[in-house]
Amino acid sequence: MCRAVDLQRAVLAKNEAAAQILRTELSARGTTVVNLLSSPGSGKTALLERELRLAGERGVSAAALTADLATENDARRLARSGVPVKQVLTDGLCHLEADMVARHLHDWLPEATRLLFVENVGNLVCPAGYDLGESLRVVLASVTEGEDKPLKYPTAFGLAQLVIVTKTDMAEAAEFDEAAFRANVQQVNPGVEVVLSSVRDGRGAGALLDRALATAEGNRVHTPVMARAGA
Repeated sequence: MCRAVDLQRAVLAKNEAAAQILRTELSARGTTVVNLLSSPGSGKTALLERELRLAGERGVSAAALTADLATENDARRLARSGVPVKQVLTDGLCHLEADMVARHLHDWLPEATRLLFVENVGNLVCPAGYDLGESLRVVLASVTEGEDKPLKYPTAFGLAQLVIVTKTDMAEAAEFDEAAFRANVQQVNPGVEVVLSSVRDGRGAGALLDRALATAEGNRVHTPVMARAGA
């Protein structure tokens, strides 16, 4: 057991070092990374496609790196936005790591990219512990997943710098209790912003892009209590 714990710590420490190098390098060239985490089926790809289209309409230089265990379906969907998109196939690995991101960005990411959105593997367990060199970590949950999602996945939600609730057009049908969800989020991550969104009816359009741009401009980003405790 001790060996397993020591190995895990070593892996995470190595990833932290790689993430810091990547963050420094990208920051020096004016690129801000946004790491998107969620369960499968949360609507993450649909929301990201909408935000990438808005980035193009506003003249914001953006790109997306999307990860899955198999298929390039999400990359094809995101490419419809008109921005540069690259698919990462993890071959069974349930999360991205900083060195993987760095390898896929090499000789691909356009120099003028201001925002790089990384769509992590659909999973709220494995990806939670891995820094990808991001400056903004966003966790998404759909109204169909239940109000107790933050309590079931405290690390993912506890390290989020922004929480987005998706598919709110279905909230009534799903009997989603917004107040309960917000209370559960605050229990694991006091002070984090919660944004409501629906790709279908347009609610929250541009919110993710706005928060990403604010981060790129140097505005203060929420620091989770869990992150402070681990510092």
